Amino acid sequence: MALLDTWTQGSHTADGTTYPTYRKGTGPGVIVIHEIPGLTPDVIAFAEEVVAAGFTVVLPHLFGTPERPMSPAYVGTVLPRLCVSREFTTMATGRTSPIAVWLRSVARSLHEELGGPGVGALGMCFTGGFALAMMVDTSVVAPVVAQPSLPFAVGRRRGADLNLSPADLADVRARAAGGCQVLGLRYRDDMAVGTRFDTLSAEIGDAFIRVEFDGKGHSTLTEHRQQEGVDRVLAFFGDRLR
Repeated sequence: MALLDTWTQGSHTADGTTYPTYRKGTGPGVIVIHEIPGLTPDVIAFAEEVVAAGFTVVLPHLFGTPERPMSPAYVGTVLPRLCVSREFTTMATGRTSPIAVWLRSVARSLHEELGGPGVGALGMCFTGGFALAMMVDTSVVAPVVAQPSLPFAVGRRRGADLNLSPADLADVRARAAGGCQVLGLRYRDDMAVGTRFDTLSAEIGDAFIRVEFDGKGHSTLTEHRQQEGVDRVLAFFGDRLR
């Protein structure tokens, strides 16, 4: 049996943009956004844990081949395409990646269907900061940023940037001031994250729950999984969504 056979495949369209989705589970909604290179077995396994914890999980399929395992060669085929895609802001500072518009629409739709206080959103690596951009929409009440890596941390300015426009950053500050917390996970010596956690602490203060692990690992929830990180994410979703 393929890993996604027990998931319901669908799609979502917003503002003329359509991406496939996979859905499974019952309970409050959580959107899990995969890392580079795509919906790998490790990403799907993590999503299954969220489902087992009592949540309705939606997996957007933004790039890559579903179920294909992580490998350097696979990353090498996907990354160049993302660098030239209009949907993702990889180098510019002070900008929100356009894909955020579509992701916010997914969150609103899921919240309208399921009700409750709102939905959770988790991004990782390349998509890590997208949960912040989604937080601009009030349907997102449990944003999780796992090792956010955009824009690519080339130089101090990019390494500190949150991949948000000034207007979106102002909205994030306002949401945080109103009680919406943000959970962040990273390895302390992960160069790809730059100094974004310092930026988040400076921008939203105690609303940023900062979880850091020793070492130079990267993928806190998948390839370099930390059980404490997984447990913190599930507890955060439970606290915020139930």
